[in-house]
Amino acid sequence: MDTLTSMYGKKVSRLALAGFMLWASWGASSVWAEALSARMIMEKANLAAFYQGDDGRAEARMKIVDGQGREQVRQFVILRKDLEDGANQWFYVLFSRPSEVNRTAFMVKKQVVKEDDRWLYLPGLDLVKRISAGDKRTSFVGSHFFYEDISGRNINDDEFQLVSDNDSAYQIEATPKDPKLVEFSHYRVVIDKQTYLPLSAEYFDAQGKVYRRAELLKVELIDGIPTGTVLKMSDLVSGGYTVTQMRGIHYNLGIPENVFAERSLRSPPREWLDNSAGH
Repeated sequence: MDTLTSMYGKKVSRLALAGFMLWASWGASSVWAEALSARMIMEKANLAAFYQGDDGRAEARMKIVDGQGREQVRQFVILRKDLEDGANQWFYVLFSRPSEVNRTAFMVKKQVVKEDDRWLYLPGLDLVKRISAGDKRTSFVGSHFFYEDISGRNINDDEFQLVSDNDSAYQIEATPKDPKLVEFSHYRVVIDKQTYLPLSAEYFDAQGKVYRRAELLKVELIDGIPTGTVLKMSDLVSGGYTVTQMRGIHYNLGIPENVFAERSLRSPPREWLDNSAGH
């Protein structure tokens, strides 16, 4: 959602320098391979998590639990359209429950070369509010997910390093290019080798302590695509967490671009929000 600086040495065959140059060439090439593989792994994970099919629809139920165990529920439908894999894409979210957020709508036009455009429609005030770039790492409708978690973090905002690699998963460490724009110093994400879905991510503060954790709790095969259907975000400081359950998931529906026009915030595209849309 970054090309790591590295040196690339070539082996030379001069006998007098063979020992030193062979070591230098192997070492430098290994650094390059590690940097490249970390970036490539994250690109694949980004595609697996946020770009399944050409478009998609899903129903979501969020259970929000605070540090004292008090619960809230949010229900919404989310529509997505990819303009290009790994690049620009659009999201539309319409809330139905509870009653106080009914018809609240959220829309994102994700752009990889500049800041995303985000809008929130508040029906009680009949107000369309533009969400500034500085707010993207704030709570999404009172949950422990951030606005940026819903549409995905721009992969070009971080630098990546392969931390570990075993038979089943990769672990990648991501460091923000501009630390002033985020609240974390770095995060580590575990990526499944078969599906490339991110299985977990832990966010570290400036003191090196984990304060936030994302987990993928369930994966299902939907329309032939491995899909995360239960996700959890935990605030390790307050003890609160949010679990999101996804259902009614469909891909490649042929959702038209005009669904993601600003007028859809006030006038929801009902024909695409229904579970039978595109079928």
